[in-house]
Formats: sequence, structure tokens, C-alpha cells
Amino acid sequence: MKTRQPASEDLLFEVLTPLGFRVRVTKRYWQLIVNVKHPVMLGQEEKIKQALKSPEEIRQSLRDRGVYLFYTSERLGRWVCAVARHEKDVEGFLITAYPTDAIKEGEKIWPR
Repeated sequence: MKTRQPASEDLLFEVLTPLGFRVRVTKRYWQLIVNVKHPVMLGQEEKIKQALKSPEEIRQSLRDRGVYLFYTSERLGRWVCAVARHEKDVEGFLITAYPTDAIKEGEKIWPR
């Protein structure tokens, strides 16, 4: 079963990850992230795209095997984390994004 494709005018961006699946983010969902979940990410769309396209590390969640955490350095001791969901036959989508000072536990799956 495939997820519903967002209308092209609602799509903020779509990125191909090194794991071979695409992650989509709608304008509406991005507003939820920056207005409710993590306001500090306002204006940081390019950092999130970078984290998804060219991460320094990808970890698979220990609790949910369909969730991946994409990390890229922001500066020494700080990372940007883009959290995305992808399951077989389902398009990937961004769950959230945030700055962090620690890489979370999880199975390191990229690079090997």
C-alpha cells in the first residue's frame, strides 16, 4: 500500500537518501515542526535536506525498525538530526528534525 502523494503545491521538498528511499516533507508538516515541535529549526530546511542527502551517520531506531535517524555535524559537539520513517512499499516521510549534542542509541547502519 502506497501513501497518498501530497499535492505538488504542498510539497516543500523531497530528498533521496543514501539508503535508496525518498523522504518527502510537506509545507504544512514543516510548519508543525517549526511552530510546535522544534521552533529552533525555523529556516533550517537546507540543513535538513543535507542531513537526509549526505549524512555523516545513519542509525536505525531500536524501538521502531521503520525509523531512521540521519545525523550531520553542525559544529564541534553538535549535530542536526532528521528523523524519517520508511517501510517496505511506503514512501518515506520526515517525522521531526532537531539540533542535538548526542547521537542517540540505535544500530549504526551507514556508513558501515
